[in-house]
Amino acid sequence: MLLLGALLILAFPAPNLEFLAWFGLVPGLVLIVRSPTAWEGGIRAWWLGAGYLIAAMYWMTPEIGPAVLLVGAVIGALWVPFGVAAWKLLRPPVTWPRALAALVVVPSCWLLTEWLRSWQALGGPWAVFGVSQWQHPAVLALAAVGGVWLISFALVLTNVAIVLAIGALPRVFSTPVRPPIAMLGAAAALVSVGAGPLAFALTPASPAVRQATVAMVQPGMVSNAVKRVDASERLTSELSRSGELSGVKPDLIVWGESSIAVDLTQPENQGQLAKMEELARKDGADLLVNQDATVPGKGHEKWSVLVGPAGIKGIYVKTRLVPFGEYIPFRQQLGWLTRISRAAASNMFPGTGAHLLQATDRAGRPLPVGVLICFESAFPDMSRVDTDLGAQLIVYQSATSTFQGTWGPDQHASLSAVRAAETGRPAVQAALTGVTAAFDARGRQLAWMGQSSHGVVSVRLGLPATSAKTFYDRAGDYVPWSALAIVILATLVMFANSRGFPGRSAGIKGEHEAQYVAGQSVPQ
Repeated sequence: MLLLGALLILAFPAPNLEFLAWFGLVPGLVLIVRSPTAWEGGIRAWWLGAGYLIAAMYWMTPEIGPAVLLVGAVIGALWVPFGVAAWKLLRPPVTWPRALAALVVVPSCWLLTEWLRSWQALGGPWAVFGVSQWQHPAVLALAAVGGVWLISFALVLTNVAIVLAIGALPRVFSTPVRPPIAMLGAAAALVSVGAGPLAFALTPASPAVRQATVAMVQPGMVSNAVKRVDASERLTSELSRSGELSGVKPDLIVWGESSIAVDLTQPENQGQLAKMEELARKDGADLLVNQDATVPGKGHEKWSVLVGPAGIKGIYVKTRLVPFGEYIPFRQQLGWLTRISRAAASNMFPGTGAHLLQATDRAGRPLPVGVLICFESAFPDMSRVDTDLGAQLIVYQSATSTFQGTWGPDQHASLSAVRAAETGRPAVQAALTGVTAAFDARGRQLAWMGQSSHGVVSVRLGLPATSAKTFYDRAGDYVPWSALAIVILATLVMFANSRGFPGRSAGIKGEHEAQYVAGQSVPQ
């Protein structure tokens, strides 16, 4: 089961075998259904989930060591209800009511697992199943309707439908052929696969009301903080009138996460701030940098700092921190990890939440930007907050040099495509060492600079009106809330059936049956 769970990660970057997500759960589901008991089915699902998470986060092993196994083992327990539901509803012989229930309840259990582990205290929503479809705008259209959650639901529903179809064949579960159940499974799979393209056709993107050019600077692998700033400055200067990239004329220039190692608000660092102001003046565009520094009186924080020709225009403080990388949850109990890994030596301080930074384009018009930092691209709610506040563009600043050469940076960049589709806003990610990427308002890839490259990536983006919203923006997380309601209802029904409704079990216990004879009274 561990291996079957791990194989699902091949659907994500960098392998990008995204088609695997549509049927890759089938072998695991079959083994769960063949379990001797419901409890055994739940345990097998636990192992499946653990293998899935461990494989998804393998690239974090140098940073957090055995905590990867710990996270997989603990969070994997959330898949137990998924296994129990699959065993209860898919084991032969499958009746019509159970088949119909399986198509709703089993995907809901999987989705509830993803939603629960998306809580930051449990690590955050890394490798949500629906993200595997990031390269397919026709499927991402479901994200505009119900977020990444609806894509996950469709994927798992398809896998359940396939199990129903093959379960009706005699060679799989040694049951009689049941063509109607097989036809139901096949029909459900076709509907699920076709839901994305249908949504794509019926939900056109909001029209663009303006254009903006964004330039993203990727200096490459430069470990020294001073040299890294110098490399970014040299690349940025190429956008000035005398530079090789003078024809780009950006409205906004973005540097990656931790691109500056000093606090630009402090008097002793005014020289560095002056250089940023001069770059903004020469290039004719505001400059969004990112500082990783200890703020006097506050502690260690990460800031996105918007710099214009006249100085600092706005600051955003990173709110969602990376578990073990930027803080250790339950440090008193897990602090020993710092002795055997590169887990955070001290806890970083989080910000107070998402808010906009107001840039100015080359024409002097306001450009409201939702700025988020690195790991925050994994959280759908943060980009939705920025959209609700009126952002026309979502910008992510990232630094993944610690995981260079692994699948981690590619997985991270793929998240921006999903966030773009969910919010109906173009999304860009500027990374120090890659991946730097850009996606339009439907999640279509516009630019991609990989881990082995350095330079400047520029894209021309169509921006929607500040008031434009997708259905997901307006309705919020109704899909996981509906899944929760379905799981609770299914649990109550299962409990009622196991105990028997009042009157149903009278005289049954102990294999006795009450008998009544007409005209005779029942003995007292």
